[in-house]
Amino acid sequence: MKISMIRDLLGAEVLCCEESLDNDVFSACGSDMMSDVLAYVKDQAVLLTGLVNPQVIRTAEMMDMKCIVFVRSKKPTPAMVEMAADDGIVMMASDMRMYDACGTLYVNGLIGTAVHV
Repeated sequence: MKISMIRDLLGAEVLCCEESLDNDVFSACGSDMMSDVLAYVKDQAVLLTGLVNPQVIRTAEMMDMKCIVFVRSKKPTPAMVEMAADDGIVMMASDMRMYDACGTLYVNGLIGTAVHV
């Protein structure tokens, strides 16, 4: 799925790295707990979260994620936007709730991967 399609499906505002909207992504995850993202998420390209702090950007960078979508009308600080831009991570904000955003992406073909504990 193109990142531009994620933007369109979620009615999201692009906050940085608009030049990367034509990149393809193949999986996603939704979490407000970055420790769970680090522990259980593998090969995810898109992170949906309502957590607004710099740790989100650091986690996405460590996990080689291509896109962060803030849900529930959350907005990152200018410093966070700058961090994401420096790392080439597309950052968007949507008014959708996480459940609805994840479901919308899933029914449109963007999958997650099984968690092996």
